[in-house]
Amino acid sequence: MLTYSNAKINIGLNIVEKRRDGFHNIETIFFPISMQDAIEIVDSKDDSPYTLSTSGIPINIEAKDNIVVKAYELIKAKYNFPAQNIHLHKNIPFGAGLGGGSANAAYMIKLLNQKFKLEMSDEEMEDEVRILGSDCAFFIKNKPAFANEKGDRLNPIDLDLCDYHILLIKPDIHISTPEAYANIKPNKPKTSLKELIKQPIETWKSTIINDFENSIFPKHPLLAKIKDELYEQGAVYASMSGSGSTMFGIFKNEPSILPEWEKHFCWKNRL
Repeated sequence: MLTYSNAKINIGLNIVEKRRDGFHNIETIFFPISMQDAIEIVDSKDDSPYTLSTSGIPINIEAKDNIVVKAYELIKAKYNFPAQNIHLHKNIPFGAGLGGGSANAAYMIKLLNQKFKLEMSDEEMEDEVRILGSDCAFFIKNKPAFANEKGDRLNPIDLDLCDYHILLIKPDIHISTPEAYANIKPNKPKTSLKELIKQPIETWKSTIINDFENSIFPKHPLLAKIKDELYEQGAVYASMSGSGSTMFGIFKNEPSILPEWEKHFCWKNRL
């Protein structure tokens, strides 16, 4: 059985406060996009609890550490079904702020639920996958949502961008979590992102921000340069997704990819 797990972008990200458990409370808008990985499972013919094969973007970690396997083992520990051979084809780049790994985990659980008729509700699957990552739960329902607390508490929102185009640009820059949070000063915004997102998209440039940009742009000025270039090319809104390093622009008309962007990972599609 085959499924396709998609990426997301963050439209705005406010770091509200530091929690006692060491994490941060945030608020953000998760918005699904059509960039996809592929996940396939078939019944195993040997005694192994699972096998994992991969293709596409190279994955340089052991199988047991792959979040797809972690999601599989999480559900296998609670339900009785045959061992599976798992294949993961990666298109969504790593460390990009696009939620590729989180989506893989969520879609593995949805795939097992469907194939073996486990009858888990969306809410049950969200509770399971939260163990693996703060943004994993979003991909269960996979609809635009306002997320708060650690980013794992979700409220659906009415956000339709079907008349727009999106362009993603990810340079070869890796940003670790400690680096992303360096120099961050949590601050509760005067107006919640949940309200700002309801305003016309033309207002977002001056009202909706990603707090990580203040910490990351001084260390990686190329990201700030790309953001400026996206606006110069006609984006109605441009930002970094999550903690980076993907920059995205939302356009009314289909954008062109500048020659200087072609050395980076680029992707565009109609939303």
